[in-house]
Amino acid sequence: METLQTETPQRAGLDEAGLGRVTDFAARAISEERVAGAVIVLMRRGRIGMHAAFGDMSRSGDEPMRHDAIFRQYSMTKPVVSVGLLQLYEEGRFQLTDPLELHLPELAGLRVHAGYDESGAPKYDELQRSPTVLDAMRHTPGFVSGIGPTHVDALYRERGLTLAQSPSLSQAILTLGEMPLLYQPGERWVYGLGHDVQAHLIERLSGRPLDAYLTDRVFRPLGMIDTAYGVPDDQRSRVVDLHGAGAASGIPTYERFADRPFGTIGLWGTTIDFARFGEALRRGGELDGERVLARKTVELMCSNHLPPGIDRLPPGSPAPGAGYGLGVSVTVDPASESNLGSPGTFGWFGAATTRFLVDPREEFVAVFCAQQMPSDGRLLAEFQTVAYGALV
Repeated sequence: METLQTETPQRAGLDEAGLGRVTDFAARAISEERVAGAVIVLMRRGRIGMHAAFGDMSRSGDEPMRHDAIFRQYSMTKPVVSVGLLQLYEEGRFQLTDPLELHLPELAGLRVHAGYDESGAPKYDELQRSPTVLDAMRHTPGFVSGIGPTHVDALYRERGLTLAQSPSLSQAILTLGEMPLLYQPGERWVYGLGHDVQAHLIERLSGRPLDAYLTDRVFRPLGMIDTAYGVPDDQRSRVVDLHGAGAASGIPTYERFADRPFGTIGLWGTTIDFARFGEALRRGGELDGERVLARKTVELMCSNHLPPGIDRLPPGSPAPGAGYGLGVSVTVDPASESNLGSPGTFGWFGAATTRFLVDPREEFVAVFCAQQMPSDGRLLAEFQTVAYGALV
């Protein structure tokens, strides 16, 4: 593995005054106790212009934040899993238009929840079409998360189909096949368990466990040396404390993924590891001579795949106003997101206030990692604003 080159701000295409505003933003977030600490990486044209640690590893303030701190990445697991599945797509193992049941027979015979009759018994509609691999990759198959307010979410919880309860990925998919869909496939965008379906597709098509596959096919080639499902005992001192209103429930839930990998959440990793991941995608799937995806596959991944009738991600989603690709949000028009950016910028977020974004037009990669739960969406939007303000 080669180390990404660190340069002066000018040589990296960044403005010193703009980086000062990034520093002020981080210091202000810490002084206002929005986060205990954070690590920020800003890269341009393949050069690191900022890799800075701010604040502390915990609310106690006993240890300053480390540059190599390890964070619970939560939903930033999703785009990594999508890259793994797209590698198998490149090998001709499936087509995006394939019905899920073609590769996962557990998902045959799905129906759509249609409310309840006068006696309180559930009613169902037949499928207008089967959910496809594409639906699973863009959150349009009809699945939910199990933590939402709908009747179908409640059914998931009754059957233990939540990330805090499911004993394994394979059992989760088996149970998912017995659950009704919330809506007809392709009619809505709802954040659900589609990435767990992707993860099980990886296992079914490759014949390998998810964690082993991602280690060999993504993490090792890209030099993501600290990214994994779990943290070795001798590296636990590098783990940032999780804090905030959701911390108490988040810790036991997250620790369980070390020996039961899922596709929705579960990865731990450093800010620089995700900068490497983002930079590889910015370069069209290659970093330091190691290729994980073909250029055209990256282009497909980072195109807007929302179906007709769903113009943008809805209010309440992590990226309202954006389009959605294959595991990443995609900026169609910066004005629709009411923030700085470029058409074609892509990335995603994590539930403990982590985010990465990649702007191919500006040759720009930005990563922010903290451990405030639930995620501070406003803080991450502010990070985007100040990060873009540092571009020359």
